[in-house]
Amino acid sequence: MYASIGGFRRPSTPRTSRLTVRLAVLASTVALSAAGLAVAATPSSAAVCNGYVGLTFDDGPTGSTSALLSVLRANGVRATMFNVGQNVQSNQSAARAQVDAGMWVANHSWNHAHMTSMSQSQMQSDLSQTNSAIQSATGVRPQLFRPPYGETNSTLQSVASSLGLRQVIWDVDSQDWNGASVSQIVSNAGRLQAGQVILMHDGIQNTRDAIPQIMANLTSRNLCPGMISPSTGRAVAPDGTPPPTTPPPTGTPTTPPPSGGCTATATTPNVWGDRYNTSVTVQGAGNWTVVVALTPPQRVSTTWNGSPSWDSTGYVMTMRSNGSGNTFGFTTMMNGNSSARPQIRSCTTG
Repeated sequence: MYASIGGFRRPSTPRTSRLTVRLAVLASTVALSAAGLAVAATPSSAAVCNGYVGLTFDDGPTGSTSALLSVLRANGVRATMFNVGQNVQSNQSAARAQVDAGMWVANHSWNHAHMTSMSQSQMQSDLSQTNSAIQSATGVRPQLFRPPYGETNSTLQSVASSLGLRQVIWDVDSQDWNGASVSQIVSNAGRLQAGQVILMHDGIQNTRDAIPQIMANLTSRNLCPGMISPSTGRAVAPDGTPPPTTPPPTGTPTTPPPSGGCTATATTPNVWGDRYNTSVTVQGAGNWTVVVALTPPQRVSTTWNGSPSWDSTGYVMTMRSNGSGNTFGFTTMMNGNSSARPQIRSCTTG
């Protein structure tokens, strides 16, 4: 709407005065423009980043990709887009726009099928075709692969690896695909810790609406959006440099011994397609209690050389010595999350 002004005339201004006013306005405009440029030249990355998280969006490109990219750019976000091959083929300009907006593009299969029911040759064809479509549209060859539905097995991982793809699942599920509200998506994203990855989707309005609040929460915790390392599958700085606070992917946490306490060190000696073993060695005590935390939806299926108990969530295990020595172990089922590893929370005597 436009407003018209009528019924009166402004008093005329002498020519000299008008010139003075115009010069003053011009000077003010130049000063304000300079100030604006100075502000714009200050990078948002100047904020302290004590760790990085991977924001990921599956199933694109879609008809809403442009809207998603606008929100991401407005909030200073670089994210990883796990694209479906046939969507890329039918909407190459949207895929190219992702790269032009500073996003990373990755492989999410050709048509989002249940890949674990495929033969090895079918898997190979599916991922190769998707790689080719993405590279043709964007000029970028994917280095990451996310299996549809998080369903994977050793054959699929082997095929992906043979094509130079690192499999990436997720640590946190936003539940946007399940009709989660904006506040629920924001709350779920609030669980992200340094190095972790969250699952979100292209084409969902609530997800786009949640991004400003997600970023505000991350900023308040000195966490920044980063890239996903092709070597570890964990979130690192956009230039690929891992921050000191990034949890190691293979799980080697050590708890410092308190006064009169003990130290527990975890390693992951065996990893299979759907599970892995963790071995924990305790030093400084013969009678010990170690608390270990899992990342959902992983679950422990078997333990040895200790007496375990669990909290109400089923994700925090307290292991007590049972006279079998100072090394205990357990097998963890990945349940779709292949990147997370257990973290030692404490080691105490008695």
